[in-house]
Amino acid sequence: MDIRKIETALVFETLKGLKDQGYNMLVDLTAVDNSARGRAPRFEVVYRVASLDLGTGLETKPRVEVRCEVGSDPVLRSARSLWPIADWLEREVWDMFGIPFADRPDIKRLLLYEEFVGHPLRKDYPIAKRQPLMGPREEPEDGVNLNRVRQKVDYE
Repeated sequence: MDIRKIETALVFETLKGLKDQGYNMLVDLTAVDNSARGRAPRFEVVYRVASLDLGTGLETKPRVEVRCEVGSDPVLRSARSLWPIADWLEREVWDMFGIPFADRPDIKRLLLYEEFVGHPLRKDYPIAKRQPLMGPREEPEDGVNLNRVRQKVDYE
């Protein structure tokens, strides 16, 4: 795999260049929190792309990994215009790490519910933190709230 460390300002142009070279699949987009290692900037965002033959599904070139270091400020541009799957992957990076994208000011959580406080894959997230319960904002008409009432199941 070809690993490229890129300046943050050049990430979108680098990804666009790879797309133009035939890298037609964004395989993964994730992040690493380096705060426990004492490295700055805190985060590293990792993109992995592949070039697939659309007829056979086989890879035609070695995969490329693009890495860039970012802080907590929104500096990365979204890759949605290059690969639509980036929409979901960027939402996951926001949800788990809290890394924003400059052109996505209203990004929504993907894996966690909207009331969840924090970003659980950050190294400073308290492991024993209690979260608000999921569920309806108001009591249901039948008065049953599954967050408080536990069904009793008898096993034979």
